[in-house]
Amino acid sequence: MLEIRLIVRTAHTLAAAAWVGGSILYLVAVLPALRGKGWSGGVSEISAQIAALFRRMVNICMGVLLVSGVFLTFDRLTQTTLGWPYLVALGLKIVLALIMFVLAIYVGQSNIRRLAKRSTKFSKAAPQLILALGIVVFLLGALLNGLFEATIAPH
Repeated sequence: MLEIRLIVRTAHTLAAAAWVGGSILYLVAVLPALRGKGWSGGVSEISAQIAALFRRMVNICMGVLLVSGVFLTFDRLTQTTLGWPYLVALGLKIVLALIMFVLAIYVGQSNIRRLAKRSTKFSKAAPQLILALGIVVFLLGALLNGLFEATIAPH
């Protein structure tokens, strides 16, 4: 069972790192470079291809995170008695992750619906909000790991 836990935990961490790290790269380097001056024709096609590939990666990450997150939650909750701090942090992580998923689905809608919504402040801020939530969720995961290890450590 230890091997399965390790594989699932690794998949969960890699999916989270790919999504959050990819978001940082996309927002900090790719989009500014594509919006830069001096580009000749074809930038919109390149931008659309990058967005489609990133959306596909995010969809895969969401699937991996959902499946592995459910497994890890039940695995941890059935191993030992956890205190309120763990349960509160876990609940907050789950809620924030679900908000991230909803925002990612909203941002990744079809081109026609996206064009209609792109003019709103919310749709412009959604990618940055997803990234901020992702960082918080990542930190909550580290906190949960620390709380779990403190619970099972001999006193």
